[in-house]
Amino acid sequence: MKKVLTIAGSDSGGGAGIQADIKTMTMNGVFAMSAVTALTAQNTVGVQGIYEVSPAFLAQQLDSVFTDLRPDAVKIGMVASAALAESIAERLTFYRAEQIVVDPVMVATSGARLIAEDAVEALTRTLFPLAAVLTPNVPEAEVLWGGKIAGAADMERAAREIGERFGCAVLLKGGHAVNDANDLLYAGGAPRWFYGKRIDNPNTHGTGCTLSSAIAANLAKGFAMEQAVERAKEYISGALGAMLDLGAGSGPMAHNFALTGRFAEEAV
Repeated sequence: MKKVLTIAGSDSGGGAGIQADIKTMTMNGVFAMSAVTALTAQNTVGVQGIYEVSPAFLAQQLDSVFTDLRPDAVKIGMVASAALAESIAERLTFYRAEQIVVDPVMVATSGARLIAEDAVEALTRTLFPLAAVLTPNVPEAEVLWGGKIAGAADMERAAREIGERFGCAVLLKGGHAVNDANDLLYAGGAPRWFYGKRIDNPNTHGTGCTLSSAIAANLAKGFAMEQAVERAKEYISGALGAMLDLGAGSGPMAHNFALTGRFAEEAV
C-alpha cells in the first residue's frame, strides 16, 4: 500500500485539517500518516483556540515518519508560523521528499487573512519551491499573484505566473464569485480546465483539505498530475453531490462529510 503524509493542524470537530486528510487518504486507498503543526479547539461554529507545537517537536514527528515509513507523497496544509514552515522545509529537503502537495491556507473565503505576514513570506521562500503542485483558492492566488482575479483570463495568467515563479504545477480553485466551480490546472507549461457545476450543499467545511489530500493520494499511487487532479475532483464532487450530513451542526461552518458513507466506498 502506498503511504501519504499530511502535515497540518488538528481539527477537533473532525471536518477539516488532519482529520479530513486522514479520512480522505484512507478512502482513496493509501496509508495515511500525520505530523501535527497545531492543535485547535474547533467545531461547526468556528475556531475557539489554537495551540501550536514547537518547531523542534514538529521536526521530531517528521523524523519519526521518514526514518520508518517513508511517504510516497506529502500534503502540507495550514502552517501558521514562519518557524514551523522553515522546520518543515529543512526536514523535507533533508529527506528528499517527493510529490509534495501544498495547500497554501492563507486567506479564508471571506477574504480574512488566516496567518501572519512573516508566515506567508516563509511559505513562499521555503515550502513553495519544494512543491509538485500548489492548490490556492482565488483569494490566496490574488495574494501570491499580487492582483485581482476577475475571470477566466485572470485565472490563467495568475496560475501561469505563480507556477513559473515557484517552478511547480498550480491548481487554481474556482468559485469565490469568479466562476461556477471550474478549476484551472497549470502544469508542464499548459493550462487545463476542470469544469464543474456548483453543488448547493452547506457541508463544505474541509473541502480544500479533502481535495489536496485526494490529489496527494493519487500522486502516491502513480497517477500523472492531470489524472490525479481529475480523480480528486470526481471524488469530492461525488461526495458533495451525495449531500452527506450528520444531521447535527447548524453553525456557519457545517462540516463536509465527504469521507464517509456509500460514496466513500465507491471512490476507492
